[in-house]
Amino acid sequence: MKGKKIWITLLVVIVLGSGAFYFLQGDSSSEEGQEDPFVVAEIGTVIEKALAVGTIEPENEIEIKSKISGVVSRIFAEPGEYVTQGQPLIEVKPDPTPLELAEAKRNLERTQIEKESLESEMKRMQTLMDQNLVSAQEYEQLEQQYEDVKIRVQISQERLDLLESGKVSIGDTVIESVIRAPVDGYILEKMVDEGEPVVPLTSYQAGTALMSIAGMDKLLFKGTVDEIDVGKMEEGMRTEIKIGALPDAVVYGEVSRISLKATQEDNATVFPVEITITDTNGVTLRAGYSANADIIIERAQDVVTIPERVITMRDGKNYVEIPGDEPGSRVEKEIQLGLSDAITVAVTDGLAEGDTVYERPVKTLTVR
Repeated sequence: MKGKKIWITLLVVIVLGSGAFYFLQGDSSSEEGQEDPFVVAEIGTVIEKALAVGTIEPENEIEIKSKISGVVSRIFAEPGEYVTQGQPLIEVKPDPTPLELAEAKRNLERTQIEKESLESEMKRMQTLMDQNLVSAQEYEQLEQQYEDVKIRVQISQERLDLLESGKVSIGDTVIESVIRAPVDGYILEKMVDEGEPVVPLTSYQAGTALMSIAGMDKLLFKGTVDEIDVGKMEEGMRTEIKIGALPDAVVYGEVSRISLKATQEDNATVFPVEITITDTNGVTLRAGYSANADIIIERAQDVVTIPERVITMRDGKNYVEIPGDEPGSRVEKEIQLGLSDAITVAVTDGLAEGDTVYERPVKTLTVR
């Protein structure tokens, strides 16, 4: 019985050993028959680009402000609407304080009294001048004072009218509480609602922004470029702009401005750039769209290209491995490179279209 178990054990060992031998042999033979991975040199285009990150903005965006203080009483246009120059946008109802209104009325009364007093003095002076009791020069001085007070009465009346009704005419100029569009364009944003107070625009204060308006026919890409790329750029370079919200859309433009001064963003040194959009390619653009612009620095067309990953650099020279004369052999060949986009590189000498180039061997880590 014991001898029988020994024979069974030996038989199992022999079978397992034979299976392992044939498995290893088969695996080895399959590896020997497997062809090394390779690429084929092709005719293509290589483009060197600089990336700009930014947004789509109108060339001219105007903030609408009021020249009188008050409260928003009516809004005539909403965001997204197209308005023409002179079209009503917002009505601001004057809302003077009781003190302002009282002062305006008292100033008008005071100047009117002064005017009436000078009118009486003018009549008396005219009588004395007819009797040669006063000189013409004295009369002219009084006449000048009368003209001055007439202007001050007019100013006081206009100020009171503006506080009470929000509208006044000064010659051919009409100042009113209805704010009108200064240019043709689209309403981009409304900053106030009915009932909100309005601070006027003056020489010492910015005033309340009521709306923003812009013509969407002239659009810009405004963004930044890394300092590494800005030295290669110049105005007039063509660009391809990709819109984040429209992944399948591409619009075209030209670099119109490169800032001379860098800024810091996220601990990186970047330069602001502007790109004038020359062709929307049928895409409807909106102000504020985030976008990336590929600025085309250089383009090489109809050149022999290979992936940059198959190149070995050594001692300032570039090498690739190509098939040798004997089947399965590999030889190293020096080549001359041209333009690269960091993925594909142009070969100026050493390879022709259709040449086979082996992939670089994959290095494995040995764990001990």
